[in-house]
Amino acid sequence: MDALLLYLHGFNSSPQSMKAQQMADYCRTERPDIRVEIPQLPCYPSQAAQFIDTLVTHLKPTYRIGLVGSSLGGYLATWLSQRHGLPAVLVNPAVKPFELLMDYLGEQMNPYTDEVYSLAPHHMDELKALEIGQLSHPELLWLLQQEGDEVLDYRQAVEKYAACRQTVEPEGDHSFIGFNRYPADIVRFLGL
Repeated sequence: MDALLLYLHGFNSSPQSMKAQQMADYCRTERPDIRVEIPQLPCYPSQAAQFIDTLVTHLKPTYRIGLVGSSLGGYLATWLSQRHGLPAVLVNPAVKPFELLMDYLGEQMNPYTDEVYSLAPHHMDELKALEIGQLSHPELLWLLQQEGDEVLDYRQAVEKYAACRQTVEPEGDHSFIGFNRYPADIVRFLGL
C-alpha cells in the first residue's frame, strides 16, 4: 500500500506555510515514495471537517495515511485521527479553538489567500462539535509543543495529550522554531 502524508494547516494559513513546505521538501528529497497532500482548507469548521473526512474516506482504500496538523489543523487532525484510526503528529495544536476564536468573530482575511470571510458564533458551535473529549486511541498521537507559544496556552495541550507521546520544548513560539529537525522522526512515527 502506498504512503500518503496529509498536512492540515492552521487558522488563516495555507499550504504555503513554512512547516507545510518543510514537510513537503523533506518528503520530496528524502522520501519521494510518500505522496504529500496539503489542501487549502475551507474557512468554516464544518466545511473543513467534511472536506478532510471525505478526502480520507476516498484515499484510505489506496493509501496508508499519516496526519500532521498545526494549530487549528492539530485540532482537526485529532478529530480525524480518532475517527479513522490514523496516526497523527500535532504541532502546537489548538485544544479549545471554540474559546480562542471568539476574539476573531467578524470579518477575517486569510493573509496567504486574500480570501475574505466572516466568522459568526455558530462557527464556534461547529468547532465545539468536533471536540474529542476522551481520546480513544492516544497511542496514535504525538504532541510536538513549544512552551513559548504566544498564541495558545501550551499547558492545555500537555494536559489534553497526557496519555500520548510528547515532545515539549522550552521557549520557542507558535510557529514551532526549528521544526525542520523533525520531519524524519515524524515520517517514522506515522509509519510511512
